[in-house]
Amino acid sequence: MNPKRYARICQMMATRQPDLTICLEEVHKPHNVSAVIRSADAVGIHQIHAIWPSHQLRTQLSSAAGSNSWVQVETHSSIEHAISQFKTAGMQILATNLSDKAVDFRQIDYTKPTCIIMGQEKKGISKQAIALADHDIIIPMAGMVQSLNVSVASALILYEAQRQRQLAGMYQREESILSEEEQQKLLFEGGYPVLAAVAHRKGLERPFIDKQGQIIASESWWATMQATTAPPTGK
Repeated sequence: MNPKRYARICQMMATRQPDLTICLEEVHKPHNVSAVIRSADAVGIHQIHAIWPSHQLRTQLSSAAGSNSWVQVETHSSIEHAISQFKTAGMQILATNLSDKAVDFRQIDYTKPTCIIMGQEKKGISKQAIALADHDIIIPMAGMVQSLNVSVASALILYEAQRQRQLAGMYQREESILSEEEQQKLLFEGGYPVLAAVAHRKGLERPFIDKQGQIIASESWWATMQATTAPPTGK
């Protein structure tokens, strides 16, 4: 990894917002999932969450593979399980839901630890999620349409969150507040994607990346990385 690449990844990690996230509740269209992950990466989200039926999981993650190398996706078996985790982390829960108590999404204080729940394309957010949320939020619309595409709505809300956090100085960090393990994962997988794929395939532990962006690993690690499997010989 060259110095420019290393510096870029370090800069990205320093602006990550681990206490801001989005949760997709059975959003099932791959292009929407991919678009949400791209928007999340663009505003500095480290990890998003999703509730998906198990048979959809592989398709969804595969479709978003490019952006997913920078944004982690944690899946949950139910919305109740997910929200319980968010509340344990001290996050306010926002549900995009048109109701009598809903407020303009720009009235929310996004400098607080926040999770934004986005509902499924046709059904929207479940009754369970609405009941557990702290606030219902809406995107005001002057036309006849009463809803936006889920990826478009996600981007609008996330960029408002980014705007507020920028004004509060939450992106002006010299060092990342991500854990050392998370930083090492991003440095190796983002700085050395080909080597990372080989190491994963061979079941090798992740090597250490030093302050110059170089891999520090044992001779045996390198030997295993360089070893090739001989093709079978015919009789």
